[in-house]
Amino acid sequence: MAAEWGYWHPVWRADSLSPGELVTTVLLSEQVVLWRDLDQGLIHAAVDRCPHRGAALSLGRIEGGQLRCAYHGWCFDQRGQCTEVPALPHFSPPKSFRLNRYDVRIEYGLVWLARGNAQMPLFEAEADTSRRHLLCGPYKVKASAPRIVENFLDMGHFAFVHEHLLGHRDHCEIPDYHVVHDAWGLVVESAQAWQPKASADASEAALVDYRYEVRAPFQAALYKGKQRDGIALFICPHEPERSTVWFRLALFDLETSDDILLEFQNRIFAQDLPIVESQQPKCLPLEQSLELHCAADKASVAYRRYLREHAIRFGTI
Repeated sequence: MAAEWGYWHPVWRADSLSPGELVTTVLLSEQVVLWRDLDQGLIHAAVDRCPHRGAALSLGRIEGGQLRCAYHGWCFDQRGQCTEVPALPHFSPPKSFRLNRYDVRIEYGLVWLARGNAQMPLFEAEADTSRRHLLCGPYKVKASAPRIVENFLDMGHFAFVHEHLLGHRDHCEIPDYHVVHDAWGLVVESAQAWQPKASADASEAALVDYRYEVRAPFQAALYKGKQRDGIALFICPHEPERSTVWFRLALFDLETSDDILLEFQNRIFAQDLPIVESQQPKCLPLEQSLELHCAADKASVAYRRYLREHAIRFGTI
């Protein structure tokens, strides 16, 4: 099994999948069917292929707690076991008649999938009940997941891509910072950036402290400012050059409306999007000699090393 399957991956907003609904998506180049059953409202996932004759299960329908294939009407229960073959009404399907299922978890407002013993990325701010939690996205991106993570870790672009919001060309210097490794992954400490408007509720420019954490190859988080507002980046890697992005906010701002917070996050990512989608090659080069680097790029260089050390190949070259 590829190293990428050692981690949980987000694939859908949990609140956008209704009971009895079937949807299809792609994860790590595998076609996936998701459904929420009508009995208990639980979410299930399997490879979007009936094991009988290969038809897409997402063309079928949910009957109670079971999924019925649209082609020959085979029915599968919540465990993926075939319970009925309509052409053979007296046939008892053996245990081998089953779907290729994924493990499913609901975390951070998203549906996550994995196979076997996988690691869920840690976003510590989620457990803080004094914070305000908000999910932003989905954002469809024609870029590799590693390119998107690297952009998230990059502070040097603030003054140019996010001028007058997260940076300004008159204050584009990035002071030296530290990159360390802990038991859970990669950490960027003591980073700072001068920002005209660091957040939706900011009223004046400030030199803002940043801490970044990479807890899984395609997920990252930052903590900024004196209050350490948290923003997590969660990515579904569909194909090597196609992804979906969500941001999970964990803020101490309890007054600004959801609409204003969402508008601010949408505005920031809309500025990033054409840049990230324009990068060539679209997959992230892991060999240092393929691109140029400077001292301000320590975080991205460390991230590329982290991917190499964890044998991550999806979305990289």
